[in-house]
Amino acid sequence: MKNASARNLWGDYLDNHLEYAFSHEPKVTHIGENEKEVKETLNLILSGKKRATSHSLLGLQYRKEPLPKIGDFTVLTDWKGNAKCVLRTVAVRLKPFFSIRESYSKIEGEGDSSIAYWKNKHWDFYTRELETYGRVPRESMIVVCEYFEKVFER
Repeated sequence: MKNASARNLWGDYLDNHLEYAFSHEPKVTHIGENEKEVKETLNLILSGKKRATSHSLLGLQYRKEPLPKIGDFTVLTDWKGNAKCVLRTVAVRLKPFFSIRESYSKIEGEGDSSIAYWKNKHWDFYTRELETYGRVPRESMIVVCEYFEKVFER
């Protein structure tokens, strides 16, 4: 792990959870496209309000990133790369965009947690993300709904 802050946080987590000592190295990342968004999202996760995130399957495929899977660990950082918490993926669901419901938007916990807010925000994000690859989002595109639990923070 190149990020020393993430390596230290992961090590602190493993001190009390030796059963994961031979797990794959966690992904180190932040959630959001800019400093303000990353800070807001991090606060939602640290408070327990946000317990899921949504990837476009096409975006993952174009970036050659693996699908998240149950048991994956992520060290979540702030915008500057300072590790803040460890997340563990507890469920992954693949759903068409049009089938996302209000119950899921509440688990994602952003904005007013409404389905209207979720769809508008994610449609805009997927538009920017897929534009890079000459693609556009569609109502039928597959969204990878990753549910997680915060397992450690300092």
